[in-house]
Amino acid sequence: MIDLNNARKQFEEYLKGYDGSDSKIHLKAVHTFCVMEAADSICQGEGFSQEDRQLALLIALLHDIGRFEQLKAFSSFDDKLFDHASFGVKVLFEEGLIRRFIADPQYDGIIQAAIRWHSVYSLDQAGELTPRQLLHCRIIRDADKLDNFRVKDTERLETLFDVPEKVVANESITPAILEAVRSHRCILSSDRVTHMDCWVSYLAFIFDLNFAASFRWIKERDYMNRNINRIAYENPQTKRDMEEIRRICCAYIDQHI
Repeated sequence: MIDLNNARKQFEEYLKGYDGSDSKIHLKAVHTFCVMEAADSICQGEGFSQEDRQLALLIALLHDIGRFEQLKAFSSFDDKLFDHASFGVKVLFEEGLIRRFIADPQYDGIIQAAIRWHSVYSLDQAGELTPRQLLHCRIIRDADKLDNFRVKDTERLETLFDVPEKVVANESITPAILEAVRSHRCILSSDRVTHMDCWVSYLAFIFDLNFAASFRWIKERDYMNRNINRIAYENPQTKRDMEEIRRICCAYIDQHI
């Protein structure tokens, strides 16, 4: 039995150890609960069992628990500075915090795998997983990416990039980034050079989605167009490149609904 009400109360208690007035901390707290909503939508849309739905929601609640210590220490989302997924596994399973959220240890292997691998470039990096571990890795990876579209639609660019929006609007897109989109590939963080490359890499998350319900989520909310329209591109070539990216990404979504 997974008591989601208790788990949510325990998570809110955990958050009291961090500065809720910090915009990045607030962003991640809101993100956590929105990822739960996205995971719920995936589970219902794909017809998963009630047990897997509850487990997916618990994983969504806990998936970014390591982010808060990262932001407290570095005020940055850069995982080169701090591996938030590994830290989340450490604090939950090595330090025993998981028992505050769920008393029954039978799901520990699934929860641990899903959190550990939720933010890697590809699940190929995870090695051998059980079918149920793989299912929940895919659910949380999709749900996390889905809410990223909401975040990019609503949050101030200054919070996301730590530079004024005008700086981003004047930047170009690196040719390798555009080629990745043309090839329907997610973008490696090491390949990103400009803030605009980062922006495109968020759009390219669609190339790693696993469920038709995930594509429906984006389509119904028009997130691809909303994210692309968010920036007033002042670099003429970037503006042209973004229109090509729009065509490619919107067609890909339509093909996978």
